[in-house]
Amino acid sequence: MDLYTIDSIAGTPLGLVTGSTIKTKDIVKDIGAGLKGLVGGKLGSYEKLMVEARTEAIEQMVSQAEALGANAIVGVRFESTEVAAGAAEILAYGTAIKR
Repeated sequence: MDLYTIDSIAGTPLGLVTGSTIKTKDIVKDIGAGLKGLVGGKLGSYEKLMVEARTEAIEQMVSQAEALGANAIVGVRFESTEVAAGAAEILAYGTAIKR
């Protein structure tokens, strides 16, 4: 499956496809991040968590597109929303295309 951030390419649009996941941080990561916040530095545990969340959202979006018979998704975008204290939703969306 080809993914593009551009808004259009030659092909037949098949519709909107989405994927989302909600991830929470755990207390150990939260304490570690708090300590990092005091001295500065990269929050590797949170970065890894967000990479996992984006990957899951993309996989769901691609699965929807494949079910429609698509071989590409254009206009791929990501949104992130805090849904509760310590929990964030990552949403991936785009337009499925048959080229």
